[in-house]
Amino acid sequence: MTRAHRIANLTAVVLPFVAFLLAIVLLWNKAIGWSDVAIFACFYVITGFGITIGYHRLFTHRAFETSTPMRVALAIAGSMAVEGSVITWVADHRKHHAFADEEGDPHSPHVDAEDGWRGALKGLWHAHVGWMLTDSHGRASARRYAPDLVEDRPIRWVNSTFFFWIALTLLLPALAGYLLTGFSLKGAATGFLWGGLVRIFLLHHITWSINSVCHFFGTRRFDVEDESRNVFWLALPSLGESWHHNHHAFPTSAYHGLKAWERIADPSGIAIALMERLRLVRNVVRVSPEKQATKAIASRPATQAG
Repeated sequence: MTRAHRIANLTAVVLPFVAFLLAIVLLWNKAIGWSDVAIFACFYVITGFGITIGYHRLFTHRAFETSTPMRVALAIAGSMAVEGSVITWVADHRKHHAFADEEGDPHSPHVDAEDGWRGALKGLWHAHVGWMLTDSHGRASARRYAPDLVEDRPIRWVNSTFFFWIALTLLLPALAGYLLTGFSLKGAATGFLWGGLVRIFLLHHITWSINSVCHFFGTRRFDVEDESRNVFWLALPSLGESWHHNHHAFPTSAYHGLKAWERIADPSGIAIALMERLRLVRNVVRVSPEKQATKAIASRPATQAG
């Protein structure tokens, strides 16, 4: 990791956090309106789906197929979440699956784990954010782990223009706030704060919680060798990604919620189903109940960790 890369990652971590603290102060003084809430929600869902449906289920695991314009749109939406360029993100995540919770996993809380609560906290910190600031377990090579995207010209273009999408993800909420409040500069400022920086901060930490929390706490019901867990209370804010144990059991499944009640709390899976009905996506990967049964942990209930 270059010094510039490390500084960029640190800025992406710290700046939204500072904005979040500022937002708390402003919220205390009621400096938030309906337009701020609407802008926050809109950009959270769009960029969140860019990560969950685009970066993760489409580009990393090929859980469905779609047209080139839709692929580009999802790659742009994911880029606007400011979690890294599409090819870098996909390469890192594919490496995570290749070495899940073993030496080589970029963000496991268990590799090199120390005993006791301090060791647990150290592992959780590394999995949550520390891995982006160090080379202790190695970032993934794009040519090794994402050669298909390296050779994909439209996606390579989105990847190379990553900093433009960062600028756009901050400018558009400000513009929306300006327009929705009758050309008010205050509306532009609060739109920028809530729909831009605060939204990025919260989406970052929800996504990073999949790396940390969902490999440490929660329930398991499938026979897998890693430490992935399902965490129900993260399901809605993570747009379905916290059914993480299900995902590690069946990585190519377009739906991470596999039980009926889990599917209700898998907004990304619901969105993919709607896109399929509208013929925007095709060849959607599903896991049958019979296949799930063959991988279930035999004769014992799901365990609770943590």
